[in-house]
Amino acid sequence: MKTENNQIELCPNPIVAFAGKPASELTKSDIIRFIREHDVKMVNFMYPAHDGRLKTLNFVINSLDYLETILTYGERVDGSSLFPFIQAGSSDLYVLPKFRTAFLDPFATLPTVTLLCSYFDRNGQPMQSSPEQILAKACRCFTEVTGMRFQAMAELEYYVIMPDTGSYPASDQKGYHESAPFAKAGAFRTECMAYIAQAGGQIKYGHSEVGNFMQNGHNYEQNEIEFLPVDAEEAADQQMIAKWVIRNLAYERGYQVTFAPKITVGKAGSGMHIHIRMVKDGRNMMLDNGRLSDIARRAIAGMVELAPSLTAFGNTNPTSYFRLVPHQEAPTNVCWGDCNRSVLVRVPLGWAQGVDMSAAANPLEQPAVYDTTLKQTVEMRSPDCSANIYLLMAGLCVACRHGLENPDALQLAERTYVDVNIHQAEHADRLKQLEQLPDNCAASADCLQQQRAIYEEQGVFSSELVDGMIAHLRSFNDRTLRQEAEANPSLMRELVERYFHCG
Repeated sequence: MKTENNQIELCPNPIVAFAGKPASELTKSDIIRFIREHDVKMVNFMYPAHDGRLKTLNFVINSLDYLETILTYGERVDGSSLFPFIQAGSSDLYVLPKFRTAFLDPFATLPTVTLLCSYFDRNGQPMQSSPEQILAKACRCFTEVTGMRFQAMAELEYYVIMPDTGSYPASDQKGYHESAPFAKAGAFRTECMAYIAQAGGQIKYGHSEVGNFMQNGHNYEQNEIEFLPVDAEEAADQQMIAKWVIRNLAYERGYQVTFAPKITVGKAGSGMHIHIRMVKDGRNMMLDNGRLSDIARRAIAGMVELAPSLTAFGNTNPTSYFRLVPHQEAPTNVCWGDCNRSVLVRVPLGWAQGVDMSAAANPLEQPAVYDTTLKQTVEMRSPDCSANIYLLMAGLCVACRHGLENPDALQLAERTYVDVNIHQAEHADRLKQLEQLPDNCAASADCLQQQRAIYEEQGVFSSELVDGMIAHLRSFNDRTLRQEAEANPSLMRELVERYFHCG
């Protein structure tokens, strides 16, 4: 049983450790006390803009009164420079710090406390069209309808690019869980993990990934950092901070880092798999007597039904669809299955056997019974880091709610379940029965147009935002681009360079 002390003990976030309470309970007075007692000189506000990147506003702490003022009232920003749908003639927005996100900035030259912010409009109300507010609405609606909390976490994949030293060459496309010295970016990854954890990220683990190749005298090494499930709004904030940390540390080390979904033909692309679970009264509703519950199956059915339009939020530039090709451990078919990496929605191996494997591996340990039910999630495998993480999480939340409300969800789940590798020749007939994901941005926009009413239910996604997403995706004019690039290496290189720093 977790207690508050268990959550605080060994916590790497110095502000949380100082306050002696979970981050969710941090108050303004806790932040001020930490700043005063640790001689902090600066405060930074950070907030996500339309391009999916964090923006920063710096404050020098002039006095205690001024510190209290900025933490209480926030500050004005120019919304027209942050969001294309805001007109310059009426563009002022407020940014208000979220105290639960406070952390000590590991890259600042002066001691600095940084906080993520929420947007408020000129009337002092949450900005309804901001991505983080759309996610808040989606989660609130999900709980009101189902009585459960929607939780999520991401697997963050990225390539580290560094000069080749010529020693201990890695095996091409065989980098999965490789160790040093054959894996070269391990020390960089673990330092990233330490900084992310200090900034409040709830990390599960990190490792090297499959992608590993040499090009133009440089080593391209794919890595992954995976997180623990938390409430979806917090999970989205953690992804924003994680990408910010990884890029900043790479800049300090003189490395290049890219979260782009595809950077060369024939090599592993980088995804951002999202795991979800639904919790009620501290109990994971994904399981029922050790088996996948009907609740979980209904949620999966919702994701399967909306999978074509979810690409509009999870795969948002043309190179996203260079990753979604057969035989690359990336999904192309709309189906789900257990422990199966050829499907769109995977049910990962859980710990529901009721066996104490630790005692079997360690004979000196006494056998015990552990509650492992919270570990079970289901994984959506199509998204990548081109996504606006807040809109993607909101779309998944809507999809799961839709599945739970759909009276035919269990039948849909049964029809789309597969227990084989559907890319093998002997299963060609089964493959023909499955719907395919869109293979370009314009087709993704078409799917969003067809299914938009579901996202707009109960005012979660506004019609204006959906219109904007559709127009943006169609602006790429990429219906035949993947085929053109496959026959034109120079076009592929140009596309990689254009979207190298997406997300």
